Amino acid sequence: MASNTRLYGAAIGLVSGGYSLWSASTGAMGTGGWLMLVLGVVVLGHGALLLTDGADRLGDASGPLMIAYAVLMLLNQALLGSGMMDGLGSTGMDGGMQGGMAGPSAGMGWDAGMVALAVLMLLSGVIMTQDDSADGGM
Repeated sequence: MASNTRLYGAAIGLVSGGYSLWSASTGAMGTGGWLMLVLGVVVLGHGALLLTDGADRLGDASGPLMIAYAVLMLLNQALLGSGMMDGLGSTGMDGGMQGGMAGPSAGMGWDAGMVALAVLMLLSGVIMTQDDSADGGM
């Protein structure tokens, strides 16, 4: 039987990974979109793995992995939200100057839902690393 911590981590991974995949599929596949697509596949796989006996092979690495995924998601959102990545594949410069903005979608890539899920994933990873249960946080 999986621990509550492991079930919680799996739920966060499945939802965050699924949302990342959905989010990547709805926009232009620029750098940020590809990152979310790859991260979505990895996080979804990690979440599914936590529901199986295969999670034992991850051991204590599961919490730090969740933290790493969350940091990458938050960094991606910060770059998209700042206009440094425009969702079209570069640094926000290929759209030219339009009304003082660095491109057609500068500053418009921020996704509050993704940020919320990434923060939840970050907290889940911290909880998983702090859990002293008999199954090592899993």
